[in-house]
Amino acid sequence: MAERSPGDPRDPLDEEAAWAEIVAGYGEQPSFPAKDGTDEQQPRTDGPAGKREGKGESPAPGSFVVYAPGVGPRDWSAADASDDDFDETDEGHFTPPEPPPLPKADVTAKFAWLAVLGGPLLLVVMVILQQPVTWWITVLGIGGFLGGFATLVARMKNDDEDGDHHLPGGGAVV
Repeated sequence: MAERSPGDPRDPLDEEAAWAEIVAGYGEQPSFPAKDGTDEQQPRTDGPAGKREGKGESPAPGSFVVYAPGVGPRDWSAADASDDDFDETDEGHFTPPEPPPLPKADVTAKFAWLAVLGGPLLLVVMVILQQPVTWWITVLGIGGFLGGFATLVARMKNDDEDGDHHLPGGGAVV
């Protein structure tokens, strides 16, 4: 705390009284349940937020609830749903339809992916096994990656192949 000059006309600051006033403003500390699940003593609910008698009442405005470790509101989980939970007005559970099968890849796409993934993998395996990386292994690894990548990019489907020529920025197509 800052000290005051002797010529200051105000009263000297009583630090102990200020701390006692701050601590008194917080009210009583709650007691936490013992490890066996029983309360050692009932927590007091009177304090600066006001008195509460019943457990069903909501806390007074400006107050807060302190939970013991392991018993807070986030430790609650909902019961599993069953068919008995639904009545005539409910639609029941949603079961999504089976997704369509994946399209079959042609041979060129398979070899392009093999080159894109296999080229760098070949170089990594040679380094891990501490084998000499000769010029032909380097050409095979780097060339395989670049060739496979170029093949995949060249075979990508562009928007002109759809048949519908939309203006750029024409909005969503439904």
